[in-house]
Amino acid sequence: MKILIVNTKKIKYGGKVYEEMVERALSDFFETEAVNVYPKGKKLKYLKGLLMLWKLFKLSKEKNIDFAIKDFTASLFLNKKPVKNITIVHHIDNSYAPFLVKIAYLFLDKIVFSRLKKFDAIVVVSEYWKEYFKKMGYKNVYVIYNAFDLNNLDFSLEEVEEFKRKYNLTQKPIIYIGNCQKGKGVIESYQALKDLDVYLITSGIPQIKPPSINLILENKEYLKLLKASAVVVTMSKFKEGWCRTAHEAMLCKTPVIGSGLGGMRELLEGGRQIVCPDFNSLREKVEYLLNNPEIRKKIGEDGFNFAKNFTFEKFKKDWIDLIKKLA
Repeated sequence: MKILIVNTKKIKYGGKVYEEMVERALSDFFETEAVNVYPKGKKLKYLKGLLMLWKLFKLSKEKNIDFAIKDFTASLFLNKKPVKNITIVHHIDNSYAPFLVKIAYLFLDKIVFSRLKKFDAIVVVSEYWKEYFKKMGYKNVYVIYNAFDLNNLDFSLEEVEEFKRKYNLTQKPIIYIGNCQKGKGVIESYQALKDLDVYLITSGIPQIKPPSINLILENKEYLKLLKASAVVVTMSKFKEGWCRTAHEAMLCKTPVIGSGLGGMRELLEGGRQIVCPDFNSLREKVEYLLNNPEIRKKIGEDGFNFAKNFTFEKFKKDWIDLIKKLA
């Protein structure tokens, strides 16, 4: 059995990590091929969208496969029977995309939703998005949660202290406020917390002017940042699919305060973290945790005990079971 996995993402954030794990999970049992259609390089910047659509169209004509697994954007094109089509949806909320991109997606999303009626399965990463599709009349919706490797988060106290020294973060508590994107709520989080005697940190390639200290880190260093933080803040302003940042922080036994939008609420409530629906109460909740280390530790332990259950072994079994069911 041959499976084609099609991805349209430029940057390796949560969605792309998930789809790479799908390839890894299925490759031991089936012949798999992963294709990223996002055009590389800086040339032809304004033609990249058209080039991507052309590649997706050509892949939709592929007949020498049994399954086509696609992210939401790649689902613009349907492979004809007998190929089975599966889409992976993390979240659908373009509220904070650039204006022209937002307009384009309003048009493209309508096409994708019409295509999904003919897909064999819609895979989502939380109950929130399963209910979203069921209310729209889709019946072939499956929840397959994100997976995490606990071995990647096993840092010694000395490794964490070395990380702090490396980035000169040794004098005050660290509060991580998210990836440096407008939609992640980092500007509002910074404004709410800027008067606290803490280090406010964002990470990633900035999509906005960093309001705080911004670190561009490799994955292992990024995870050390989560481990070194006293509190992780995930005040996303869009409906998240799940929120890998919050989940990874919980695996580090770092307490999380988040907006709970989209699938994030299921994660935070399941792990007994703190849901903060508005920025006006964010400072109060952060100060409460900073001033009560014993409660901070308890919330960290609760989060870990919930988050550790999302194993790669379960993820792998769920995906293999789905393929066998559809086959």
